[in-house]
Amino acid sequence: MLKKMKKYWQLYLLVVPAVIYVLIFSYGPMYGIIIAFEDFSPRRGYLGSEWVGLEHFIRFLTYPDFWKLIKNTLSLSLYSLLTFPCAIILALLINEIKNTKFKKVVQMVTYAPHFLSIVVMCSLVILMVGRDGPLGHLYTMFTGESENLLTIPSFFSSIYVWSGVWQSTGWGTIIYLAALSGISPDLIEAAEIDGANRLQIIRHVNIPGIMPTIVIMFIMSVGGILSVGFEKIFLLQNDLNLGVSSVISTYTYQIGLIGGQFSYSTAIGLFNNIVNIIMLFLANTVLKKISGTGLF
Repeated sequence: MLKKMKKYWQLYLLVVPAVIYVLIFSYGPMYGIIIAFEDFSPRRGYLGSEWVGLEHFIRFLTYPDFWKLIKNTLSLSLYSLLTFPCAIILALLINEIKNTKFKKVVQMVTYAPHFLSIVVMCSLVILMVGRDGPLGHLYTMFTGESENLLTIPSFFSSIYVWSGVWQSTGWGTIIYLAALSGISPDLIEAAEIDGANRLQIIRHVNIPGIMPTIVIMFIMSVGGILSVGFEKIFLLQNDLNLGVSSVISTYTYQIGLIGGQFSYSTAIGLFNNIVNIIMLFLANTVLKKISGTGLF
């Protein structure tokens, strides 16, 4: 190791800024996790605050709306997981386009929404599903009632998930297209010589070729099952859909930043991360036994 570092010291030097950044902004703040076990007071600091043990965790687990928050968070996360194949299907379709110019145009159009900010995207969604929006007019046409679709609780999950699909699916295809480009052309030629049509090639050559990538991406998705994004839900939230849009992240914002209960909100965040880590290990273990591929 020392010999390699002396020989390639210029390359290791390039890595130093990234390592320092990660240490300062990712690992350094982890020291603050201890306030989840304290009655934290900014005046007393980390070490001077009173130690309360698991009191904040018990408080969250006995919170009257605890299961409501878990249900809403899991329903949105699991619904989002159902759309996981969308990026794979789009990548397989784009890969079949033979015209290079048209292929590039399709790629650009599909992943362009990824570069929209969450605020702009949510503004577009609100306009689309409002009373005067195209989806609002479509709803009026079929039901005869003029409604803002975001005020209908049963529609919130679909609006949240499918607007996310529109924004992120094109960007997600980049990884799968890169994996598809790594498949040997000899395998495809051999399949064509054996008489396989395009669908059979996709099924027996392309999909098995990108299966390790699919497994890894799925494991990472499962690892964030309780990490439903705060910004988008907060921007689409209103008084009429609170029953289905109140999730762990919005509750943490309310009691942490607005309520100033730093220890309690840190305990909730730590609980959230522990569950995600457990799900990550479970998904990795199960899928590694099934497919032979895993993160570790």
